[in-house]
Amino acid sequence: MPLSTPPRLVPVLLLAFAGLVSTGQAQVVPPSLPAPPALPVLPGQLEAPLRPVLSEADRRLADLRQTQARLLLRRHRDVLDTDPHGELIVRHEVLLLAPDAGTLQRVEQAGYLVQHRLELAPLGLDAAVLRAPPRTGTRQALRRLRRLAPEAEFAFNHVYLGGGMESGGSASRSFEADAPAVAVGLVDSGVDATHPALQGLRIERWGCEGHSVAAPHGTAVASLLAGDAAGPPRPGSVLFAADIYCGEPTGGAVTRLVQALAWLARHEVRVINLSVVGAENALLARAVTALQARGHLLVAAVGNDGPASPPLYPAAYSGVVGVTAVDQRQRLLPEALRGGQVAFAAPGAQVLAAHPGGQREGVRGTSFAAPLVARLAAAQWRPGDGPADVLTRLQAQALDLGERGRDKRFGHGLLGQDLALRYAGPER
Repeated sequence: MPLSTPPRLVPVLLLAFAGLVSTGQAQVVPPSLPAPPALPVLPGQLEAPLRPVLSEADRRLADLRQTQARLLLRRHRDVLDTDPHGELIVRHEVLLLAPDAGTLQRVEQAGYLVQHRLELAPLGLDAAVLRAPPRTGTRQALRRLRRLAPEAEFAFNHVYLGGGMESGGSASRSFEADAPAVAVGLVDSGVDATHPALQGLRIERWGCEGHSVAAPHGTAVASLLAGDAAGPPRPGSVLFAADIYCGEPTGGAVTRLVQALAWLARHEVRVINLSVVGAENALLARAVTALQARGHLLVAAVGNDGPASPPLYPAAYSGVVGVTAVDQRQRLLPEALRGGQVAFAAPGAQVLAAHPGGQREGVRGTSFAAPLVARLAAAQWRPGDGPADVLTRLQAQALDLGERGRDKRFGHGLLGQDLALRYAGPER
C-alpha cells in the first residue's frame, strides 16, 4: 500500500542506549463519533502519576525511549522533527482530519501540498496528509494552518516507539499451561514467520508493500501473543500482523498506525495488541474511538518512561486496556508508568521470546507484558461477547497485588502468571 512517508522507525529495534536493542490528561473522545462502550475504568483515571525515587539504574531504563528518540532524530533530521513537547513527528507533514473540499482548496492555495488521503473507510474516518511549503518548519506549518482554517482539525504526524529491551540469556525455568488457539491482531514491527516458535501459526500480513522486514520487537511480541514462546503456537491460531515500521526512519508514524487499525477493523479482528507508545494525537484518538464503537478490544503497553512520566498513548485513551509489567517475584518494574490507565499487570522481565534467525532472547518492558493479556483476552472471547464481558472475566482471574482492589500500580491485578513462559537467567 503506497505511502508517501513509509513508516518504520528503524525498528524499535534500533540500537538504543548502552548497547541494548530497544524494542520501545484527559481522555479524548471526539464529539463527531459515538462514545466507546462503557468499560470498567477508575474515576479520575489519569490523575497525577506516582513519583517514587528511582535509582540511577532504574532511571537509565526509564530513559530508553527518550534515548532512542534522540538517536533517531540525530540520524534522520531530514525526515524527523519534534513537537512542542519534544515528541517525535514526521518533518514537514501535518494531518487534516475530516477534510472537506473548501478546506483542501484553501490549504493548497496557501502553498500546502496534499500528499495523499489515508485509507480509513473501515473506521468511518477520513484524513489527508499535507506537506508544508518550502522553508516552513513543521510547528510553524501547523500554527499557520490553524489560523487559516480555525474550524478544521489538524494534527502532527506523531511517531510511536515500542517499549522494552532485550536482556539476552538462556532459559532457566518455565510455567506450564495449556495455550489455547487464538486469533489476534498485532500492530508493531515485522515478524519473522520462519521462527520455530511461530511454526504452525497462520500469519496474515499488512504493510511494507508486501515485503517482509523481520525485526526483533515485532517477532518477540508475536511469539508472546500467539502462543507459547517456549514452543510452537496452538494449532488454529491466527495472527493478523501489521508492520508499521518497515525498517525506515519514519516508521511508527500515526498515519501508518491508523491505516493498520483500519485493516484490522476490515478483518473484524476483535483483540488488537499495541505495544507502541507515544504522544496524544487527534487522529489516533478518533481511530481508537471508532474501533471501540465497533466492539474491538485494544490492549496496549503503558510504557517504560518511569513512574513520574505523564500518560502515554494509546494506553491512556479511555477504554483501552493498559498493561504494566512485573518481574519473576511479582514486583512492578521500576521503569513502568503508574496511573489510572493501568488495567492489568503481566510478566515482563527476562521473559524468553523469539528473536529473528531462530534465536530466543530475554526481553524486558511493558511491551512484552501487553501481548500476554491480549492473548488471554482473545482466548476468553466467546460467541456473543463484547469487550466488557471479556474484561469482567479477566478481572475475576487477576491476582490482586498492591493495594486492595484496583490501584495505579497493578490495576486490577496480575494476569499470565500461569502461562507457559520461560525466563532468561535467575531474577537479579
